[in-house]
Amino acid sequence: MNSKILTYVLKNALDFNGSVNPKAVLGMVLRDDPSLKGDVPGVLKDIEKVITEIKPLNQQQIKEKLQKLSPELLEEKEEVTAGPLKALPNAVKGKVVVRIAPSPSGALHIGHAYGAALNALYADMYDGKFILRIEDTNPENIYPKAYELIPEDGNWITGDAVTKTIVQSERLGMYYDCAEKMVAKGQAYVCTCDADEWREKKNKGEACPCRDLNKKEQQQRYAKMFSSYAEGEAVLRLKTDIKDKNPAMRDFAIMRVNEHIHPKTKKEQRVWPLMVFSVAVDDHDLGITHVLNGKDHADNAKKEMMIMDCFGWKHPEYKHWGRINFEGFDLSTSKTRLAIEQGEYTGWDDIKLPFLPALRKRGYQPEAFRKFAAKVGLSLNDKTVSKEEFWKMINAFNREIIEPKANRYFAVVDPVKVKIEKAPSKKAMIDLHPDFPQRGKRVLEVKGEVYLMKKDLDLLVPGKIHRLMDYCNVEMKGKKLGFVSEAYEEYKNSPERGAIIHWVPVETALPVEIMMDNGVVKKGFGENSLKDAKKGDIVQLERQFFARVDKKGKDKVVFWHLHA
Repeated sequence: MNSKILTYVLKNALDFNGSVNPKAVLGMVLRDDPSLKGDVPGVLKDIEKVITEIKPLNQQQIKEKLQKLSPELLEEKEEVTAGPLKALPNAVKGKVVVRIAPSPSGALHIGHAYGAALNALYADMYDGKFILRIEDTNPENIYPKAYELIPEDGNWITGDAVTKTIVQSERLGMYYDCAEKMVAKGQAYVCTCDADEWREKKNKGEACPCRDLNKKEQQQRYAKMFSSYAEGEAVLRLKTDIKDKNPAMRDFAIMRVNEHIHPKTKKEQRVWPLMVFSVAVDDHDLGITHVLNGKDHADNAKKEMMIMDCFGWKHPEYKHWGRINFEGFDLSTSKTRLAIEQGEYTGWDDIKLPFLPALRKRGYQPEAFRKFAAKVGLSLNDKTVSKEEFWKMINAFNREIIEPKANRYFAVVDPVKVKIEKAPSKKAMIDLHPDFPQRGKRVLEVKGEVYLMKKDLDLLVPGKIHRLMDYCNVEMKGKKLGFVSEAYEEYKNSPERGAIIHWVPVETALPVEIMMDNGVVKKGFGENSLKDAKKGDIVQLERQFFARVDKKGKDKVVFWHLHA
């Protein structure tokens, strides 16, 4: 404690030309060590003593002393901003380390996308590091394929910003060593009490009999967790204030026996850390400087700080965001996994799912989700985002990104073959993209017979001049479609101007299938130029929507619907 007080007294003196504010120093000390809040008068007395001791020092001597004690406090902190993102507290450019920590229960979904994108944006903002940690210390809720899915999703949504990926089950030795040290120092004890009885005592603020057993007995008990105790018979608890005003903080468990077979370690390990313990150890070991996650983790953050205090470790800065309720979405990974196993969905990339493999396959761009994360930002306010509102925002961001890249093509679904009376044969030369003529043109050879969409036939009302895009002007003559003229200007200037409709030449029509976002497959024909599109390309099917080329064969192209 005295070292911390001296550090912050020196820093305060350096910042204010020798003048020290004891209350400012107190705030910094308590931030680093919340356990001292129970003795504020005593801490203030120690601060005043240190202030008196450093009074004879000049500014250069203060700086030299601080350089030896805590050189990082002398680094100039560059004020960093990036669009709508707020600056992080105590963030140094080039030294910020953030993380996300999903459990391997399945693929990542749109909720994970927000957290991953926001953390990645802050890592980029500060030229820092972004760590992906797979938290798999609960053997009962692990989907083995998630070990591959999560890193793939994490890198995709962040634009390959992941600096390092770690898996907690590969770090058990570190957790065991830390737990053993805590037992040896009397900071943790093995509790064998009945769970209900212990809970009752905890709620009354009463210690259980296990808490005060001597160190040797505790060490023997800890060893027995690895060999003798059955699942549920013993847990390792952190020794805290048993009368803490928040019952959740009272002697909470940090290790337990779980004999469920783990997909990675099999039957080799039976003692597993609880999340708050493994997280505290990892955050210290990995040098995490800022923890950005939901405010539902606020109590966990307090527990993690208590664990860190046992070792004298510096806490990360904790910043929480409010709960985001994605209304109308089913984001339960376990339910979705069961539905996949039962054949309700084809996999994590089923087009109907709000999970990242499906959104990636449809053609959504990760930048769209990063723009959404930046717009929502790091705010404690709870938010409800409806399904309609969410897709409206994401689709708008996505459209900004893909619209300049997507070439245009004609395709018709529910096709009807139509002959245009007296229409000329023509090679229609159409820009692949109207804003980028340098990309070249597509050629549609037409000889008066075309496929139209069935629903477009209702637009061809008699008495109007209609336009077949880049081909000719037509009108209904009885029950037949007749040629009127070819030039677009004649259609544009006609007082009887009707609909503008796209089409596909019958002679060169290419069969297409489109997987719609509701899982329905629509069939039809596309222009022959679609043979030049590559698998994975995002195109705009004119007058309809954007779509991604999913499969290409010699005689068919399969698309996945993206959005309008």
